Amino acid sequence: MAEKLINTIPQMGYGTWNRSPEEAYQGVLWALEAGCRHIDTAQGYQNEEAVGRAIKDSGIPRDEIHITTKIAPENFAPGEPTRTALESLEKLGVDQVDLLLLHWPAIKNQYPMPSYAGELAALYDGGKARMIGISNFTIPLVDEIISVLGDRPIATNQCEMHVYFQNRKVAAHCAEKGIPMTAYSPLARGAVKDDPVLTEIGARYGATDAQIALAFLMHEGHIVIPSSGKKERIIANFEARKIELNDDDVARIRGLDKHMRLVNGDWCPVWDD
Repeated sequence: MAEKLINTIPQMGYGTWNRSPEEAYQGVLWALEAGCRHIDTAQGYQNEEAVGRAIKDSGIPRDEIHITTKIAPENFAPGEPTRTALESLEKLGVDQVDLLLLHWPAIKNQYPMPSYAGELAALYDGGKARMIGISNFTIPLVDEIISVLGDRPIATNQCEMHVYFQNRKVAAHCAEKGIPMTAYSPLARGAVKDDPVLTEIGARYGATDAQIALAFLMHEGHIVIPSSGKKERIIANFEARKIELNDDDVARIRGLDKHMRLVNGDWCPVWDD
């Protein structure tokens, strides 16, 4: 089955959040072996070097693998987005990343968006990133960065999204602006396991709860980046792209949304909801 692309981004990726360098290295190798061609990392994950080494050691041509990394908000002081992004490229062993994101808006508005987003734009203009995007941006912040970036396209807004928190307000606004969503923590950090609705639907598709949860997000048009440190789960997650849910099942899963936000610290912006 051909990999579906959203804005040229493979819809199914492998996330490396909360993976040690050793785990990230092995997980990336397993994901690539399974056929995945989209790898997501970040400065804040402290595993970029291991991810880059795994990509190189896989033997798969660089131009066949989509690499995303993110500039940490701790690195938003003037000059730091540029300096640290170039460090990220060096750690990854590439001249250009496919997608470079602002991992968060500036924490408590410590830095003005035109400053740090302007550096993101300059990295894009200079060819250091094939695409640029955002992560954890609220509706007002999406509108603000659009005004800062001008006609430069925003490839995605990467946010928490799963069956229990479908983040519909932000998703709808981004859709209006032509910005696809990327779902992180798409399995609600394991909470989808043994959900009776997902289990019942999965039984009819010969699929696991996790696979149905991922298939739902992809049906909704979102990119997904599940993470696992186990080979069998990495393979199973990637197989979820083959599942095509019917309308009744989609409607039932939409009904699981209970606004269960998992990420909400003092570094977060004021959420839309």
